[in-house]
Amino acid sequence: MHKLCEQMTLCLAVILFMAGCSSARVHQPAADTEPQLLRLDYQSSIDDTRRQYFVYLPAGYQQNSAKQWPVLLFLHGNGERGNGLDELDYTLIHGPLYEAWVQKRDLPFIMVVPQLHLFQMGELSYIANRSPADIPQRLTAGVPPRPAMFQSNQPIAPAEPVADMSKVPPLLPDGWERAEQDLLAMLQAVQANYNTDPSRVYVTGISYGGFGSWFMASQHPQLFAAVVPVVGWGHPDLMPPIARAQTPLWVFAAGRDSAIHKNYFYPGIETLRQLGHHQVRFSMLEQAEHDAWRQVYAGEDVYHWLLQQQLPPEHLAEQE
Repeated sequence: MHKLCEQMTLCLAVILFMAGCSSARVHQPAADTEPQLLRLDYQSSIDDTRRQYFVYLPAGYQQNSAKQWPVLLFLHGNGERGNGLDELDYTLIHGPLYEAWVQKRDLPFIMVVPQLHLFQMGELSYIANRSPADIPQRLTAGVPPRPAMFQSNQPIAPAEPVADMSKVPPLLPDGWERAEQDLLAMLQAVQANYNTDPSRVYVTGISYGGFGSWFMASQHPQLFAAVVPVVGWGHPDLMPPIARAQTPLWVFAAGRDSAIHKNYFYPGIETLRQLGHHQVRFSMLEQAEHDAWRQVYAGEDVYHWLLQQQLPPEHLAEQE
């Protein structure tokens, strides 16, 4: 009898132990769901053709259905234009989507990444001679090595004052301003179909996309909680709406840039100061060539800064 009691006690202890383990497993937080890269269709208002754009859903999006996620619109540079279908993958070469998808960084944004039409640019050598082999791939295990940044023998030198911007065109030819309505429609579709935070919609872009970022901020200051133009300057003519809205800006220029001269960044930023806008950060990466964006997006600071920016209630009310 005594032996039977010992066996029953032992069995009960084992059952309680297993129950405790089971309970512990039940209460352990589930692993975050994997990020997703979606290709969404849209009908372009430019030429009425069917095209696609990328929407990146960060890790944990599916699991955390109640959370409202910030939205980051990324506008690529001139070399990544294309037909919006089989050429869309060229937009993976640079920018925050490259960091999140290819380098597998945990960036907590829903990213919207469109592709600008070719317009008359298809014969440019860096577009005509590009190859699908240039498109970085997301690896099953690990990440690919990062490309080396452009080298330059140009000496570091101070910027020169630009006294008159009246004869300088405010935008580059056939730029993102031509896709303005498409961009707005994409953002509206993403906000309608995904869990987004309307007070934290951001725009950033490189080179041609930097110019596009300034343009979108000027045309729709009530929409964007912050703007990060990278190696793309803003013309003084675009600044009054940005200054009235007090839109936070972090502007990046490259001191050795052989494509976009650093001199032209200063007049627009000075115009903002004269208009009473003081929420402007200006970083001149003096050692960098045109691809300074690699340094910007590979870091942490720009993402942390973006997440701290939020639209004031009055701007949200203007959207309704």
